[in-house]
Amino acid sequence: MKIALMDSGIGLLAATAAVRRLRPDADLVLSLDPDGMPWGPRTPEDLTRRAVAVADAAAAHRPDALIIGCNTATVHALPALRARLEPGIPVIGTVPAIKPAAAGGGPVAIWATPATTGSPYQRGLIEDFADGVTVTEVPCFGLAEAVEHADRTAIEAAVAAAAVLTPDDVTTVVLGCTHYELVAERIRAAVQRPGFPPLVLHGSAGAVVAQALRRLGEQPAPSAEANGTITVLLSGREGTLPEPALAYEEGRLLEAISSAR
Repeated sequence: MKIALMDSGIGLLAATAAVRRLRPDADLVLSLDPDGMPWGPRTPEDLTRRAVAVADAAAAHRPDALIIGCNTATVHALPALRARLEPGIPVIGTVPAIKPAAAGGGPVAIWATPATTGSPYQRGLIEDFADGVTVTEVPCFGLAEAVEHADRTAIEAAVAAAAVLTPDDVTTVVLGCTHYELVAERIRAAVQRPGFPPLVLHGSAGAVVAQALRRLGEQPAPSAEANGTITVLLSGREGTLPEPALAYEEGRLLEAISSAR
C-alpha cells in the first residue's frame, strides 16, 4: 500500500506520523511546495493551481490514495483534485474536528489561521455540527508560520496571544490548522486553567488517516512490519525532509525510518 500526502509545508507531518503508526508497512510519498509556500495568502485560484501541481507530482508515483494534509487547501482545492484524480486515486481532505469537539458539550474554542477564522466555510461547519454549543473562534496570528520554521520564540508568542483570546471556561480546543497539531502540548499548557478539568484537544490527523484506510478497504495494523519507504518531493523534485521538520517528534520519527533505509 502506498499513501501520498500533500501540503505546502510540514503541516502534513501530523497525518504522516499517524499513517506510520497505524500502518508502518505503508510506503509514503510526501509532496510539499517550498517554491510556493505559504499557500494561505494566495487567492483560491492560485492556491488551487499550486495544489494541483503538487498533487500531480505525488500522483506520478502511483499512490493508492492522496491525503490533503492542509485545511486551507482542502477548502479551496478539494473539488478540483477529486475531479482530476478520482476514481483512480481517492482524495481525502482535512476538515477541522468541530463535530466530535461539539459532541462533548463545550464550551469549545476553534484555533485557526486568521484567513479561516470567521470564514463562511468554518461558520458553516459550526452551524452544521455545533448547534447549541458555545463556540469561540480564535485567530492564531503567525502560529502556522512559526511552526513551519520551528521558531520556538515565535511559537511561544503566537500561542500566548491566542490563549489570551480563548475564554477561561473553554473545555475543548479544536486545532483547525494541521501545523498546530505539531505543538499541541504547548497549546494545552497555555490554555489549561488551574482548577478546571483537563483540556480536550481535537486534531484531524487520526480521523483523516482512518478515512483514507476506509476508502482503501484497509484496516489499521500497527503491529505490521515497519518496512514502508518514504519519498519526499519538494515542488516536484525528489529531496529530503525540510530541516525544521526535525524539531518535532513526528519529523524525527520519519527521519529515523528514512535513515534506516
